[in-house]
Amino acid sequence: MGKARSPRRGSMQFWPRKRAKQIRVRSWSGSQQVAGALTFKAGMLHAMVLDNSPKSMTKGEKISVPCTVLECPPMTVIGVSSYIEQGYGITKNGFVFASDISKENKRYLSRTLSVPKKTVDSSTLPEGSFYRLLVMSSPFKTTIGKKSPNVMELPLIGSSSEQRDFALSQLGKDLSVSDIFKPGQQVDVHAVTKGKGFQGVIKRNGVALRSHKSEKGQRHRGNLGAWTPKRVDYRVAQPGKMGYHLRTEYNKQVVDVSTDLESVNPKSGFRHYGLVKNPYVLLKGSVAGPANRSVVITPAIRAKRPSAEYNVVRLSTQ
Repeated sequence: MGKARSPRRGSMQFWPRKRAKQIRVRSWSGSQQVAGALTFKAGMLHAMVLDNSPKSMTKGEKISVPCTVLECPPMTVIGVSSYIEQGYGITKNGFVFASDISKENKRYLSRTLSVPKKTVDSSTLPEGSFYRLLVMSSPFKTTIGKKSPNVMELPLIGSSSEQRDFALSQLGKDLSVSDIFKPGQQVDVHAVTKGKGFQGVIKRNGVALRSHKSEKGQRHRGNLGAWTPKRVDYRVAQPGKMGYHLRTEYNKQVVDVSTDLESVNPKSGFRHYGLVKNPYVLLKGSVAGPANRSVVITPAIRAKRPSAEYNVVRLSTQ
């Protein structure tokens, strides 16, 4: 007879089980100048590529690779933040807002935050230990119908003076995804998963179905816990909201970074998204979340050995 095994129900790796407020990147890689990009998930397709893996049995042959299309409209640098290290933490020392932002960007940016009316000279930015770029996405340049841009800070690498010079040189300019990521590079994907609404303990926690003769119902847990202590423990499987969680997937491979819109767009556009109108990134495999949702990609923080680049031959959008 096999050994009885009863693992606990419901993963404690992610707790509490609550809806995400925003995409938050907790750790950044210090491998390149700009440490991320704001993108939008369009859909999936199959890419016919030449396999260049040195030890692959299909080396030199055409293979089909499932890919996710992330549309990457240009990000605009709208400000620079200065930080200083104090004790056991960091403190924001100062901020400079770009003065030469276009009227269109200001109009949409006012939906997300208050745009200062007075322009401040960039030379007034206080000296700090390190600096970060405040960038805004451009969803109004896509077909998803979203007007409010996403705003986030991107860290920089190098010495304090190098960071300051680079940040002030990019103030008010656009950042293209082709300047940040290259084909064959490994990235981390930060996204919010699909929301699944209110679910019971069977689907939400993986509790086993009870006997068909059970008194209170089959799709229930057995009990709420012991009599003492006289409370319900937080580990007990409970029904509730499921999905819409922030998740990070490590070491996704960039298959291609391109502007070839004719080959990537289906005839009628991607389902629930539309046509891709801006530069895009092809990532190998799937990405969390539905179409239209914003996705943050950053350089891999714990990259494995570099994998071979794929030479894209053809994209199959049907």
